[in-house]
Amino acid sequence: MAPVGHLTQPTGRLDALARARQRAALLPDCLAEARRVANTVIAGWHGRRKRGIGETFWQFRPYVDGESLSRIDWRRSARDDHLYVRDREWEAAHTIWLWADQSPSMLYKSDVALVAKESRALVIMLALAEILSRSGERIGCPGVMDPVSSRNAAERLALALAHAPLQTALPDLGRVGRMSDVVLISDFLDPDEALERCIGPAARRGTRGHAIEISDPAEENFPYSGRTEFRDPETGQKLVAGRAETVAADYRRAWLARREVLAQGVRRLGWSFLSHSTDRLASEALAAAHGHLSGIPSAAKTVPA
Repeated sequence: MAPVGHLTQPTGRLDALARARQRAALLPDCLAEARRVANTVIAGWHGRRKRGIGETFWQFRPYVDGESLSRIDWRRSARDDHLYVRDREWEAAHTIWLWADQSPSMLYKSDVALVAKESRALVIMLALAEILSRSGERIGCPGVMDPVSSRNAAERLALALAHAPLQTALPDLGRVGRMSDVVLISDFLDPDEALERCIGPAARRGTRGHAIEISDPAEENFPYSGRTEFRDPETGQKLVAGRAETVAADYRRAWLARREVLAQGVRRLGWSFLSHSTDRLASEALAAAHGHLSGIPSAAKTVPA
């Protein structure tokens, strides 16, 4: 049985200490990759397009009697016989909670994938933190880091993750306010009711949410044939298939049906759903996720990285 994929676990034991050490060793490289990917995606305020306090220029408009003369833009006004005021776009810090799954199933990497699922999830999370913090947003991670408003939020989040206890279950969103956004990045191989228990109460409070499903191409395409041994990384249980290719078609149908049920459940609660495979570029998922956060998913574009 030639291996198609493997777990990126350096030790034979899936204990918390070994996993935590691996995560801490992985984070510096993930942070560097996240910053590289973030630099390929143009950041911006989340489509607010509203006049108010801020630093970003929005528009020139005619001066209205009674306004302070200090608001007049004299250079623009000198072009004709009217007085103009320079409006700025309203910019208010928004709290965005980011979470990446680090359960054992996320360690899987097939031979056709670019990276393991865990690595890709961490890169997307840290890249989002990098982009959003540049825009002045407050970044937090449930159970790991309280929201901070800082341009080095991605670095602070990476440091907090390196020292936080390993979390393998879906996060507790009880502290997330109704005016916040939540981004969950996972393979979502938990039972359907586990995800409902996690995001249901937050969604019903009015919290905006976004689920990014990370999958390995081998999990979708089932490229196995002949006698194949499958092992559950969560429980260690094994299953041996004498001729794996005979169940490939049924498996693919079941996989796509599971994804559709997952997506429908998430969207029914008013959250967005994005699927991303680890044989694709991280920047594709990052651009799409940023588009959803901006409320303009159609603006998300594929960019090289």
